[in-house]
Amino acid sequence: MRLPHRPPGQDRPWRHRPGLIAVPLGLIAVITVVDLITGADIHLGPLLVAAPAVTAAIGGPRLTACVGALAVGAEVVLSAVFGRLGTTEQQTQIVAILVVSLFVVAFRVVHEQHLQTLGRARLVADVAQRVLLRPLPPRIGPLRIASLYLAAEAEARIGGDLYAAVRARDATRVMIGDVRGKGLPAFGDAALLLGAYRAAAHRYPPLPRLVAHLHNTVYWDVADPAAGPEAGESFVTAAVLEIPDEGGLLQLVNCGHPPPLLVRDGEVVPLTVTDPALPFGLGSDVTEDDYEVERFPFRDGDLLLLYTDGVIEARDAKGTFYPLAERLASWRESEPQRLVEHIHADLLAYTGGALDDDVALVVVQRCREDEVRAAAGAPGLSGPAAF
Repeated sequence: MRLPHRPPGQDRPWRHRPGLIAVPLGLIAVITVVDLITGADIHLGPLLVAAPAVTAAIGGPRLTACVGALAVGAEVVLSAVFGRLGTTEQQTQIVAILVVSLFVVAFRVVHEQHLQTLGRARLVADVAQRVLLRPLPPRIGPLRIASLYLAAEAEARIGGDLYAAVRARDATRVMIGDVRGKGLPAFGDAALLLGAYRAAAHRYPPLPRLVAHLHNTVYWDVADPAAGPEAGESFVTAAVLEIPDEGGLLQLVNCGHPPPLLVRDGEVVPLTVTDPALPFGLGSDVTEDDYEVERFPFRDGDLLLLYTDGVIEARDAKGTFYPLAERLASWRESEPQRLVEHIHADLLAYTGGALDDDVALVVVQRCREDEVRAAAGAPGLSGPAAF
């Protein structure tokens, strides 16, 4: 992929707020006029150096250089008006303003290069995150889906929370997971798990066999001596679900992950399994016999919320955890995308916009039969495609 010369969001600030240029220009005008009014006894010309310094904070090198040139010119004009242009003291002040302006311009050039480098790194991180967490389609088979991902490390914009949905025969398989840690190391573990999931889930092995395959993928990667000492501490909590098109049930294998929440008629029910399995990567090599599938009702119109612990462990200013289940019970959202947007806004408001951990949300709704029939002929809403 060819990256743009200037990454998005790295344009000079004054281009978006042209009114700010009035600040340094106003400084030059005010200082010049006041100096002329006060006469030769009070000399305010050295204060003109503030104009290029202010410009460096709101504009690029060229604009800073132009304002610096205006400041030097204004000092020259003032010196000429008061007849002091030929004095050593006045020439020293003019040179001082010129040198400071050049220094500020040089600083702004270096800062601009740094912003471009940072912008390119952010752009690459955004592309990598989109490749890893492919946007989920709004509909898969008889299901409507919405998702959200927020990385705790804003500078990296990537992290270890993950989700995926795969269409396989007459069912949809959904996984959500949370890699221990955050940032770039967690990103690598998430990429490994998602690759294994996408390669195997659409082949439609029994759900316990699929989960065993995912566990072993993480376990053997952690056990690899070449992986380094930090890999030995890695693991992934995950919930893997299969939602058949018919039957009004869903199947769940929970590997140490927070229980999904089922929303029905204003009531919120956690889908808690009786015997949760260990997170991926912990323990030893396993087989499908080590996993038990539990089934839960999932009827037309029901909403299913999958989330990572970054949601329920988010805290307000008093240190109180975010009450996700209580919030869901108090709302009456019946559409997945609106519910995701509502949770997003409420979570940021609750925490004051600061997140200590990555956050991932997936909302799944089983459509009613009339909606399924109406969408049956629409392209891209059914079939064996994997997402």
